[in-house]
Amino acid sequence: MADAGVFKADDRVELIEGEIVEMSPTGSRHAGVVDRFGNLLTRTLMSSQIRVQNPVRLNDRSEPLPDVSVLQPRKDFYTESQPTPAEVVFLVEVADSSLMYDRRTKIPLYLRSGIAEVWLVDLVNHAIEVHTPAGMQRFRAGETVISSALPELKIAVDDLPM
Repeated sequence: MADAGVFKADDRVELIEGEIVEMSPTGSRHAGVVDRFGNLLTRTLMSSQIRVQNPVRLNDRSEPLPDVSVLQPRKDFYTESQPTPAEVVFLVEVADSSLMYDRRTKIPLYLRSGIAEVWLVDLVNHAIEVHTPAGMQRFRAGETVISSALPELKIAVDDLPM
C-alpha cells in the first residue's frame, strides 16, 4: 500500500486481522527500552537473528510490527520474505500507552498464530510478562526472566530502564 501511495513509507500502521491499525507514536522511554532490549538480546543470542520493529507475517490478514523479534537464522536475513510464526523463537512488545491493546489484541493474536512465547515489557507497572499458550507469568524488580524458548537467555527486570 505504501508503494501504491495509500500510505507514506514512514506511516506508523500495521495490519491486524484484516484492518489497518494506526500505531501510537513512539516516545523516548519506549524507544530507549526497545533499543536496550535489542542490545541485550544481540549480546546474549549470537545464534539467533534479532529484528527491531519489523513485520512478522502471521497470516494473510495480520502482519504486525513487534518491537523486538528473535528469529531462527536465515541466510537471506529475511530479505526475500517476512518471517512467519514457524520462524519466530519469541517476540517482545514494549508497552506504555499501548498496554491494553497489546495485552488484549496483539498477544492473543501472536499465540493463536502458533508463536510459543511473547514477552510484554510493561512500562506502566514496571514489569515483564511472559505469555505462552499455558498462561502468563509476571516478573517485577529484583526478579530475572528466563526464556522457555531459549534457556540461555536471562534478563533481570532491573536491567531495563523502566
